[in-house]
Amino acid sequence: MEEKLFLEAMEGVIPISKDHGVERIFQIRQPEIRPAESPGKKEDAEALSRLMSLVKKGTGFNILDTPEYIEGTGYNIPPEVARRLHRGNYSIQAHVDLHGLHAHDAREVFERFLRWAVITGKRGVLIIHGRGFSSPSEPILKNKVREWLTRGPWRKWVIAYSSARACDGGAGATYVLLRQRPVSKRLKHPAF
Repeated sequence: MEEKLFLEAMEGVIPISKDHGVERIFQIRQPEIRPAESPGKKEDAEALSRLMSLVKKGTGFNILDTPEYIEGTGYNIPPEVARRLHRGNYSIQAHVDLHGLHAHDAREVFERFLRWAVITGKRGVLIIHGRGFSSPSEPILKNKVREWLTRGPWRKWVIAYSSARACDGGAGATYVLLRQRPVSKRLKHPAF
């Protein structure tokens, strides 16, 4: 029965020959775009070239080059640690999801989570805050998380933080690498 319906539906259909296949049709119809070569527009030409490379080959995009990417390091920590954290070189042992919470409630959950992580010896954690698309102007929770990590009491515990990889939430989540002990004034200002 199904075969009969299929044959009726296909009646009058002419198969496409191999020399006019789908690949050939797309190759013929795709216009070639070349960047302008005027001296005053050199940056525009380079940007257009990079965009074409991104569209055609998927190359050239780096989350680190976007305004959504965040990273930072604690006292006396080289920036390479934050980049390694972003690349996934450190194990993530726990996570917390804050997005959807109001800032006040999110701070309470954030504080409890980090306290628990420190007490239980977790060194790598993931904080999911969302990208802020439902925020009126800028990502509220994302900015708050960065503030809590850099200006609050937890700054003494933070080795580094960075936006997560795409598989862990991308710009909507932040990896945090924690110290075993907080930085003390004695460590900041060693006696000579």
